[in-house]
Amino acid sequence: QLQLVETGGGLVQPGGSLRLSCAASGFTLEYYTMGWFRQYPGNYREGVSGISSSGDSTYYADSVKGRFTISRDNAKNEVYLQMNSLKPEDTAVYFCAAREGPLYYSGIVAADPGEYDDWGQGTQVTVSS
Repeated sequence: QLQLVETGGGLVQPGGSLRLSCAASGFTLEYYTMGWFRQYPGNYREGVSGISSSGDSTYYADSVKGRFTISRDNAKNEVYLQMNSLKPEDTAVYFCAAREGPLYYSGIVAADPGEYDDWGQGTQVTVSS
C-alpha cells in the first residue's frame, strides 16, 4: 500500500527554521515527481515546491523563493523541505504529494494539487511569537 508520511512540523518563532520530511512506503520514490503543498483554513491548498524524480529540476512558489529548499534522498525514499526565515503567513498544514508524470511538461510546471496522485496526511506548521 502506497503511503506518504510527513514529519517535522511544529511551532516556531518568526525568522526561525523547520525541516519537513516526507517518508514513502509501499512504492519506490525515485520514479515519482514530488511536491510540497500547504493548506490554509478554508481548504485553499497551494503548491509550495516541487522536485523531479532525479532531483535535477525544482520549482518554488514566489512566496517561498530564497527561503525554502526542497531536496530528496531516493536511497532513503524521502523528500525534504528546509524552511528558513519563516513568517507568520507560512502558517499552514503542509502536505507532500507524489506524481507519476514529470515536474515540467510542455514548459509548464506541475504545481496544481490536481496533478498529484498520492498524498500524505499533513503536518502543521505554526509561525508565531
